[in-house]
Amino acid sequence: MTEIILDREISMYEPKHFLETSLPVLHALIEAHPLGTWVTHADGQLAANHIPFMLDRSRGEFGTLVAHVARANDVWSARGESLVVFQGSDAYISPSWYASKQEAGKVVPTWNYAVVHAHGRVRVIEDAAWLLRHLADMSARHEAARELRWKLSDAPSDFIERLLPAIVGIEIPITRLTGKWKVSQNRSQADREGVVAGLRAQADHESNAMATLVARHRTS
Repeated sequence: MTEIILDREISMYEPKHFLETSLPVLHALIEAHPLGTWVTHADGQLAANHIPFMLDRSRGEFGTLVAHVARANDVWSARGESLVVFQGSDAYISPSWYASKQEAGKVVPTWNYAVVHAHGRVRVIEDAAWLLRHLADMSARHEAARELRWKLSDAPSDFIERLLPAIVGIEIPITRLTGKWKVSQNRSQADREGVVAGLRAQADHESNAMATLVARHRTS
C-alpha cells in the first residue's frame, strides 16, 4: 500500500495517533465527499469557495483535482499555492459513552472527524473541448447511481455551447496531501466500544459512518 511521506509543513494540528498517510484512504475520502472548500490567497486576503471536484488518481504523485467554476468568480485567477479541504464523516462524542466515566468521571466531550487537506497550484483551462469532456465526465460520475440518468447530451448542443464561455476549467496537481482521522484512537478499548455503541444507538447516517471508522481504527 502506497504511503505519503510528509514534510514539516503541516497545515493542521496532527497528533501522530490521528495521522492518516495511506494514499488510497485519502483518495477514497475525496471521492466520497467531493465538495471541497478551496482556500486561496490574493491581495492580502484569504478567500474560500465551495467547489465540487473530481479526482484523477492517475496524474501526479498524489493525483490531480479537476473542476470548473463560473468565469465571474475570480477564484480561477488566484496565483500561488492553494488549499482544498475535504470533510468526511464527523460526530459529537458524549463522555457518557465512555466506560471510564464510571471509574473516575474524569472525561469530557469531544468531536470526531476525518478530513483531507490537498495543496497545489491552479492551472486554468479555457479549451471548449476540454470543458465539454469534463462536464460529461462529472455528470456521468454523479448520475451513475440513479435509475434515470441525466447526460450532457440530453440538453441541446447549442444550449450547452452558449453556456461554455461562462465557465472556466481548473486543475490542481496535488503537491502535498495530509489526512487526519480523529476517531477515538487515544481512548481505551472499553471506551471505544462505548463510543461505537453510543453512535450506533443514534441510528443516523453520520453517526453510523463514524461508528464504522472508530471500529476500524485500533487504539495506538
